[in-house]
Amino acid sequence: MGAGHSHPLFLPGRSAVHRLPPEVKIIAAFLGVVCVVTTPREAFGVFAGYLVLLAAVRAAAGIPPGWILRRSVIEAPFVVLAVLLPFTGGEPRIEWLGLSLSEPGLLGAWNILVKGTLGVLTSLTLAATTPLRDVLVGMQRLRVPALVITIATLMLRYIDVIAGEARRMRLARISRGHDPRFLWQIGATARGVGALFVRSYERGERVHLAMLSRGWAGEMPRLTDDVTTARHWRIGLAPAAVALALAVTGWMTT
Repeated sequence: MGAGHSHPLFLPGRSAVHRLPPEVKIIAAFLGVVCVVTTPREAFGVFAGYLVLLAAVRAAAGIPPGWILRRSVIEAPFVVLAVLLPFTGGEPRIEWLGLSLSEPGLLGAWNILVKGTLGVLTSLTLAATTPLRDVLVGMQRLRVPALVITIATLMLRYIDVIAGEARRMRLARISRGHDPRFLWQIGATARGVGALFVRSYERGERVHLAMLSRGWAGEMPRLTDDVTTARHWRIGLAPAAVALALAVTGWMTT
């Protein structure tokens, strides 16, 4: 992975969260999401505790709240689904401002909304503090299958190449009088997409042959030899331990 292939969700910084080994952050985020998902939906106070915990982690990482909020719109489709549930759920129903709302639907909407939001916030926090290359390093250290690492590495490495090829093809079409705003030119656009697929496939074949000629053995080399210490694990898993304590509280009080 070249240095120029950074993802737009990464927010450079020098905080303690940024400096943690990636595998520690991946495990901590995974455990936190598991705690959120398994918490009973009636434990309203526990979900507030999760939000406070995530806010503390983001503050420690120096992530501005506005930066997170602007990127949280990715969960908009789930919000739409949650809004519909109170109107389509079953009995019993309650009256609110002249609307007949389903109690199970309200709880279901709350469950989807709060858990989806917490999952998105956790993922964004991980992405903001961990470059994609480090995510791959963490997956490698966690013994993720080598084939998965290879596919992810090559995908991330060449997505910019394919995007650049698509931009060049688009400019070439426009310079020849193509205007994608007109509906009757959709055929040319579709043919361009097909040509982009063929070019990408051919480029992939050439890259594979070049890799084989350089001794490719089917597995990515180790990207780093840095050592993760017990102190890293203690610091990184501290938020996950708090999340587990909150989850246990939710299980015991419902």
